[in-house]
Amino acid sequence: MPVHAHATNRQVMGFAIATIAWILSSTSMGLVEWCVWNLEDPAFSHSSLICVGMWRLCIYKHDSNFSRAKRCHQYTYLDTFLPPDIRTAQYLLLATSVLGLVGKAFTIWGLQKVTMGAPPKDLPSRPFVTAGILTLAACGCVSVAAFWNCYSVADKAEIYFPLSFHMPFQPSTQEMGSAVLVAVLGAFLMLLSGTFFLSYSYPLDTQVHPEI
Repeated sequence: MPVHAHATNRQVMGFAIATIAWILSSTSMGLVEWCVWNLEDPAFSHSSLICVGMWRLCIYKHDSNFSRAKRCHQYTYLDTFLPPDIRTAQYLLLATSVLGLVGKAFTIWGLQKVTMGAPPKDLPSRPFVTAGILTLAACGCVSVAAFWNCYSVADKAEIYFPLSFHMPFQPSTQEMGSAVLVAVLGAFLMLLSGTFFLSYSYPLDTQVHPEI
């Protein structure tokens, strides 16, 4: 129906944007480049660097024209040596994925109700409002994770890794990695899509009037 199609254009666009945002935020959770440490330690080559992610870190050794991973170490939320920002971000990013996925399910439900011509008394806007709230909540989670990571990098926070990692507790210099940009972009798109969902209003001119 043309009117329904016109009324849901913004929600369809929001669903597409939310899908991209969910992929970006979920991808950022698995990336290792959240924080990049540059080392000038005698135990390492002067051209070595360490990428610290939410679930693992990798040490890269640079040669003349290429770089390769020297070794990687895995860790989980159960490891007590992790600083509060990483431990909290692990939960927040997991919550982002779950909230985003559930929000997408509510969006599909809302689009289905509108496409089938659900009458106003069925309140087809409810799924969109729920999807918008969930999407904005996911946006908040990934935003906190990203900006807390940025603060830790700017504050030059120390991380006391286990001795088995053979790691210094603080690098010579550190900087934000590309994973932060992926997470921030995902958060922005979630904010945009959540706004689209909350802006839905049922087209009143599609109501069916009884014949006289």
